[in-house]
Formats: sequence, C-alpha cells, structure tokens
Amino acid sequence: MSVVKSITSPMKFLIQAGLLADLGKHIEQYGKKALIIADPFIQEKARKDSAGCFEECGIQAVFSVFGGECSDDEINKNQALFAEHSCEYVVGIGGGKTLDTAKAVAYYQKVPVVIVPTLASTDAPCTALTVIYNADGSFNRYLFLPNNPNAVLADTKLLAAEPARFFAAGVGDGLATYFEARTCYASNGINLVLMQPSLTGLGIAKMCYETIRDFAPQAMHAVAAKAVTPALEKTIEATIYMSGVGAESGGLAAAHAIHNGMTAVHDLHGAMHGEKVAFGLVAQLVMEGASAEELDEVIGIIKAVGLPLTLQDLGLKEFKEAEWRQVAELSCAEGETIHNEPFKVTSDMVYDAIVAADKLLQTYRG
Repeated sequence: MSVVKSITSPMKFLIQAGLLADLGKHIEQYGKKALIIADPFIQEKARKDSAGCFEECGIQAVFSVFGGECSDDEINKNQALFAEHSCEYVVGIGGGKTLDTAKAVAYYQKVPVVIVPTLASTDAPCTALTVIYNADGSFNRYLFLPNNPNAVLADTKLLAAEPARFFAAGVGDGLATYFEARTCYASNGINLVLMQPSLTGLGIAKMCYETIRDFAPQAMHAVAAKAVTPALEKTIEATIYMSGVGAESGGLAAAHAIHNGMTAVHDLHGAMHGEKVAFGLVAQLVMEGASAEELDEVIGIIKAVGLPLTLQDLGLKEFKEAEWRQVAELSCAEGETIHNEPFKVTSDMVYDAIVAADKLLQTYRG
C-alpha cells in the first residue's frame, strides 16, 4: 500500500515592512478578543504599534508575556489565561519557542492561531508542529498539530532589526532544509506530518537552499544596517516560509536528529537551534559521503553568514568522548528523523561523523 504524499503550509503568508501596525486588520476575521503571547522584549512595542489599529477594528487584546520555555507548564498557564478572559483565538509574537507555545495553546483550545515572528531563526512560524522542552531546556517531545497556522505575518522591518546572530541562525536552520528533504525523498521517508515527502516539498526545499546561497551573505549586511533590502526580503521568505514548508513537507533527516542529541550537552545550552543544526548538517553530509565540492559550498555559506563552525565555536569547553557518545545515542533514538537516512544508522556512525565533521570544520577557521 502506498503512503500519502503531502504538501502542507499556512493558509496565508504575508510579507511586508510595517505589518505589526496593521495587525488588527489581519486578525479581525478571527474574532474580537485575542490572547496575544509575546516575548518580553517585544511586548511593549507590540502593544504600542498595534493599539491604533486594534481600536479601529474593535479588538480587545489580552497580552501574556512568554516565560522563556515552550514547556507544558507554559502552555497550561496560557490556556488558563485564554479561558479566564474568554478569548476567541491566539496570536504569537516572538521567537520560535513563543510561537510554538501559541500554536499549542490554540490547538488545545481548538481555535485559530496567527503568527508574527520577530526572528527569522527557526521553522516554527509556518509548521503544524510544536517542539516541547522540559523546564531545564532539554528536548521533551514533538506535538504534531492537525493544521498549520491560519496566517503568518512576516514584518520585514521587525525582522531586519533582529540581532545578526539570530538572523544567521535562521540561515543555518534553513540551510539544512534541502539536504534533509533530499535524503528523505530518496529514501521514501516520513515527513513532519507523518506522510511521504512530495515533489513540491522537495522543490520548495531546493529553492530555499538556492535563495540562501545566492542572497543570505548579502542579507547579513542589511541586518547589520537594520535596513530592508530585496536580498533581505528574499532571505526572510526562504528562512521562514520555504524552510518551514520545505522541512514539513519534505521531511527531516540526520541534521535535526543530531541537533536534538546536542541539546543534552550542557556547554552548548547557549548555542542557538540553527547554529547547532548547521553543525548537524555538516555531520549529516559527512555521514552520507557527500562530495568535497558540496561540503565546500555548504561550509562556505556557514562561514559567509558568520555562523559558528566547530564544536568549540558553539561553546564546547572540553570534548569528552562519553558525552558525545551519548549525543550519538540520543540522535538515534526510536522515532528520530535520522531514520529517514537511506541506510541503517548506528550511534557509532553518528559519533564518527560528528568528530570527522568537527575536524573538517577546523580547517575552515581563520
């Protein structure tokens, strides 16, 4: 019996400078009372920028400050707030974990969710997936959602103002999209909605890589200047939309599984999701036996956007073999995306790929 192939995406993806000020117009169709879960640093700006439009559209906003971790406690806290104020839908404004929390609350309450990313650093805005962590920041589980967000609003002015490191992390996450989708497609693996990858998903993932390769280094200069340019807009579309839809419909493989294993290393808790995924991608390509030319192009992009290269650059103070053997074991856990690779993966193979990738990346430093 053949498995269903899928392409899934948000109902709407809007990209423009200044969308936050028009937020009311874009959410009024979902009701008059919104629970808005916002990052602490953006909360005041979101209140101020959207106030006029909210008043004009007759929208009452209940603001909730995100607590820092997409955990069961945080999701439950916001569900209680939603019920207490009789809200009709959820809006998430912030980084990946904030948006994942908003999606989970909307799922449990069975209401629409609108996403306003302040960072182009993860796939979180567009996917029908929430990654739930434990209170200490270690990976807990994936929560698969029946639907993608109702709308994703990418305000390029907001995203151009993000710290360069966050923007680069989004490039790192997006960089892996094509290579993981390619692997998943070749092996008839399972994508993020537990179906088989579609040709469209693979095509969007490939366009994501090509856009990042051609425009991301230039976009980094725009972010440094907090300026909105065509290169920045193209890169944002790649790192938020193409990466999200490409990963979800195309599937993940070793890069994200290795990232999940790396969350157990205490020294790396300060490293961002996309920074670790970029390292995981190099390890995946090494494990797959990619050509020197392909590795050189990928590592060239990692370097051009200022992402960390080696484990030391990611924050590792001392390499302990036992710790990294554990990372390799966790990467190969049952149900992990590494099993989309076209060959049987063992933890020994993953460990060897990690140490070989680190050695290779050391030659690119300086």
